[in-house]
Amino acid sequence: MVMPVLATKLFVPPLRPQAISRSRITRKLDDGMRRGAKLTLISAPAGFGKTTVLSEWIASSRLSSPDLRVAWLSLDSADNDPARFQSYLTAAIDSAISESGFSDDDPTGSLDVTIPWLLNKVAQSPGRLLLVLDDFQLIEDPAVREAVELMIDHLPSTMHVAIASRSDPLLPLARLRARGELTEIRASDLRFTPAEAGAFLTRTSGKSLSDKDIAALGARTEGWIAGLQLAALSLRDRGDVSEFITAFTGSNRFIIDYLIEEVLDRAPLDVREFLCQTAILDRLSGPLADATTGSTGGAEMLEALERANMFVVPLDDERQWYRYHHLFADVLRVRLMAHGTAHVQTLHSRASEWFESNDSPAEAVQHGIAGSDFARAARVIESTIPSVRKSRQDTTLLGWLAQLPPEVIGRRPVLQVFSAWASLVAGDVTAVEPQLAAAERQLEAAAGGKTGVHDSEPGSELDSLPVTIALYRAAIAMASEDMPAIRQHAQRARDLTAPDDHLGRGAAAGMLGLAAWSTGDLETGIVEFRESAANLRRAGNVLDALSTTIVVSDMLVTLGRLKEARAAYERALLETEASGVEVPPAADLHSGLSRVLHVGGQAALATQHLSIAHDLGEEAFAHEHRYRWSIAMADARRTEGDLEGALDHLRDADKEYRRGFFPDVQPIGALIARLWIEQGRAADAHSWATDNGYAVQGELTYLREFGHITLARALIAHNTPSSLADAATLLDRLLDSAEGGGRAGCIIEISLLVATILHAQQKPATALASLERALNLAEPEGYIQLFLDEGAPILALLRTAAGAGIQPDFVRLLSQSIRNRLQVDPTSTLADPLSERELQVLRLLATELTGPQISRELHISLNTMRTHTRHIFLKLEASERAGAVRRAETLGLI
Repeated sequence: MVMPVLATKLFVPPLRPQAISRSRITRKLDDGMRRGAKLTLISAPAGFGKTTVLSEWIASSRLSSPDLRVAWLSLDSADNDPARFQSYLTAAIDSAISESGFSDDDPTGSLDVTIPWLLNKVAQSPGRLLLVLDDFQLIEDPAVREAVELMIDHLPSTMHVAIASRSDPLLPLARLRARGELTEIRASDLRFTPAEAGAFLTRTSGKSLSDKDIAALGARTEGWIAGLQLAALSLRDRGDVSEFITAFTGSNRFIIDYLIEEVLDRAPLDVREFLCQTAILDRLSGPLADATTGSTGGAEMLEALERANMFVVPLDDERQWYRYHHLFADVLRVRLMAHGTAHVQTLHSRASEWFESNDSPAEAVQHGIAGSDFARAARVIESTIPSVRKSRQDTTLLGWLAQLPPEVIGRRPVLQVFSAWASLVAGDVTAVEPQLAAAERQLEAAAGGKTGVHDSEPGSELDSLPVTIALYRAAIAMASEDMPAIRQHAQRARDLTAPDDHLGRGAAAGMLGLAAWSTGDLETGIVEFRESAANLRRAGNVLDALSTTIVVSDMLVTLGRLKEARAAYERALLETEASGVEVPPAADLHSGLSRVLHVGGQAALATQHLSIAHDLGEEAFAHEHRYRWSIAMADARRTEGDLEGALDHLRDADKEYRRGFFPDVQPIGALIARLWIEQGRAADAHSWATDNGYAVQGELTYLREFGHITLARALIAHNTPSSLADAATLLDRLLDSAEGGGRAGCIIEISLLVATILHAQQKPATALASLERALNLAEPEGYIQLFLDEGAPILALLRTAAGAGIQPDFVRLLSQSIRNRLQVDPTSTLADPLSERELQVLRLLATELTGPQISRELHISLNTMRTHTRHIFLKLEASERAGAVRRAETLGLI
């Protein structure tokens, strides 16, 4: 079952024949477009006619500009799912600019990829495009808001965006306003003038009102159009108009409540019942209304309600779909609750059944849950898992599962196992096994001939559950670093898969590769992952096949095969671009390649790939890989000398890391401890190591190798004879282990550290021998960053190596790179020179960017940016931003 695009969300609401012209407002809107404003914002509470004004503006604009095309999107709360919003935004624009309607070449990536793609498509299309986003107040997801901001910032000259909202959206309105790129229509603009109110009341009520009566109603409703409409409907059957109007005193809310009662109470019983019973529906048609109410004549009733101006809004030109005015629907629902919860649930259940039968699974689930018809909702959810996961609407699916009672999920092993996966993604590893075990018991009982043990429908999802359960158990073992269990469950998954089950065999091979990686058998790990990729390709799952590049390259770097790792990433990215597959592997691949480039000392190119990954958007990263970008950003900040910024990124990575997906070969705590050492906090780093069980004579395993090297670094930083001796003992043990595993990448780092210890111990010959080994392993593959990170202490050793003729070209390159990194800053004319990061902040302080915008531009936290700013002010002897900029200009710093 697929998740269809509801065409009714894309229809421009037609202008009502009896609508009062709002030419004074449409002229203002026209003026905004003529002067090149990017955004029109219509912001006012419910019932002020925002949608009606937009409809009139569109109708008049089409008459004066035949080349204008309109893309309309009526938003609802479900559009907070980025993938769903992307689908509807693409469909809206496609339907407006493509002659054949929805396009077949739409991208399936993240919003931050789709937005530029759509803007380019609009720019290449003839004519002008107006994009309308109605009911924007329902959008709360930051990713969706950021995508809209990105779109507005980069609009082509032939495109304009209009937003209707009950509240101001969290968009950069101040910046747009300052640049003259914003047209604003507020409640004060939308309120009827006395002349408009008089024309509207006369036309709607059929009665002639005096200026005094019009003024009184206008004052008591404060020009609120919906309130005037309610008053007009009430006036239809009133004899004494003035008496009716005079009777209203008190607050506006009281008047409106009274008017609503008047409208509903005066309507025939069958109309009141129809209105209340169908108020549960966000959109309604004749057949849907009949199914919900259990009666007939729904289409005729909707037509009659529209003719009577009873707050019914048509959603298409054929008058097949309608919705109620939002505020009116709210009131109807309150009245409906008076009939009791059971009655309301029955209505929801009927609606759910109709939506399920008419291939609208999202609404079937929505009403099934609202009507406590959980069995139906669960059945529909289960049937949508393949399509929803394929489109990566995981947010929607997880939201549905969260609303199902545990006992309903417990009756369906497919949902139970998917719920276990959700727990793994959330980092709640302990919740995974109980759900897997429960699902497994149900499968075993059913296989034994027992009937009625579960409610999951037969199909591929159910058939593959034993394999999936074994794989998730291997993931649990991965999280607890239980090496035998990882291999046991991974092998079971492989044994359970049929020869032609390429997807299952690919997943099992990948888990066996992770098991080998965890034990330090990297060569076997690479073989298994390449087998995994081959099976995934046979299954047509190119996305996951490309993602195996990340773990294979991690192992290659450790084995000392840096060039092979880089080539693997570059091939994967070329294939991603050529095949047009989904975006997550591209974002993850760019992040991974940036780390490989960083190891090779190519900081600028590494940062470029990080920026590409960032621009693809947060949702473009797979759940299990998202932390990698933050770690790579920490590398970049460290290279720039911004250790606090690097720590910020590592803390972010720690929040994003999820146990169970990969072996923790470089614990984030160890990465943080290494930064502490550079900050002069070696004691803190040593405490971290000992608190986590690392010791000079501790058990050496591959998973603890990185932490033990970190402990050695902390001991070296203490720089006492005993600490250096302890570090040397530990490094000798680590070197034997790395040699046994053929891990040349680790051997380079260990040999470098041994060389620094021997140099400090005044043992030049053995120090040079250790350095020579590191150089001989590093030069062919281009391992540069390890040397740069050691900084000044390694320069003396490199001079000795140069004198001995060891790797002369490579040594010359390393020496020059380290000197460049350590050279005196141009700002040395200051008593306290500015750091490179402070210079970057200073240059942006000279622009119009705000503090939050500067922090986003530099990918640092706002607190870090403020700390840099305080340091800049102190060093430049300035008390505020403008003074700091002037002082910097005088010194020639900017």
